Amino acid sequence: MSESWKIAAFYHFTDLPDRDAWAERMVDHGLKVGLRGTLIFAPEGVNSTCAGSHEAIDATIALLKSDPRFEDMEVKYSYADFNPFPKFKVKKKPEIVTFRQEGADPREDVGTYLEPEEWNDLIMDPDVITIDTRNDYEVEVGQFKGAINPKTGDFTEFAKFVDEHLESQKGKKIAMYCTGGIRCERSTAYLKKKGFTEVYHLKGGILRYLEEMPKDQSLWEGDCFVFDYRVAVDHDLKPAKWKIDPATSHPKRMSEDEIEKIAERRRSGAIFKKPYTV
Repeated sequence: MSESWKIAAFYHFTDLPDRDAWAERMVDHGLKVGLRGTLIFAPEGVNSTCAGSHEAIDATIALLKSDPRFEDMEVKYSYADFNPFPKFKVKKKPEIVTFRQEGADPREDVGTYLEPEEWNDLIMDPDVITIDTRNDYEVEVGQFKGAINPKTGDFTEFAKFVDEHLESQKGKKIAMYCTGGIRCERSTAYLKKKGFTEVYHLKGGILRYLEEMPKDQSLWEGDCFVFDYRVAVDHDLKPAKWKIDPATSHPKRMSEDEIEKIAERRRSGAIFKKPYTV
C-alpha cells in the first residue's frame, strides 16, 4: 500500500492576538502546497488535523514553528493511501476547541500530564476514576479498559456531566483522555477551576499512546475514531475497518464485502461525492 498522504494532528494553546493574520497566511500557504483538512485559529492558539504530500505537511509544520509561540508544539503523524479530507479550510473562532465555559483556560492551569507508561500505572489503580471525555459515538469504536463513558453527544455537554456526576468526587484521583489531548486540556482546566485537586490527563491523547505503547502492554481496546474519512485508526494508526452509517451518521463496522469497495472509493476520491456508501 502506498502511503502517499501524510496526516498531521496538532494543537497549541498560546496568546495569539494576531489570529487573523495567521489565518490569512495559512490560507495562502495551504492553497500553494495543496493542503487538505482544517486549521482553526483563535486568540488562544491553533488546532488542526490536516493532510497533504509529505513535503506539504513538513512545510506547514515548519511555517508554524517559525513562530516562537508554536516552537514547542507537538505534532502526531499518521499515513494513508487516500486523501482523508474533501476540502481545505481555515477557520477563525473564539476557541480552538469549543467548550463555552468560563474558567477553563489551559493557559492558566491544567491537569498533570502523564506519559503512556505512567498512564497505564494510574488507570490500573482501582481507586482512580478514569473518564473518556469524547462523545458517545467515539467511545463505541474503542476506549481504555474500565473508563467511564459520560454519554455526551457534544463536548459542550461535558461540563454538565462534571456538575451532575463528579462534584462529590473532588477528593478522588481523576484521569481523563481524548483523541489528541486538546479536549483534556480544556476539561482538566475546568476541573481544576472547580476545586478538583488530583486531575491527570494522557499527554498527546490516544493517538500518541497508540504510537508509543507496544501492543502487548496496551490497555486500549478497539480502534480510535477520527474526524475524517478514515473514520477510525487501529493500534498501528492505519485506517481501520469502519465507515459512517448514512442512516445514523454514526460509525459502523464494514462488512467483509464492503472493505475493498470502500477502500477503492476512498483512493479514487469518489467517496467525497457519495460519502461512505459502496
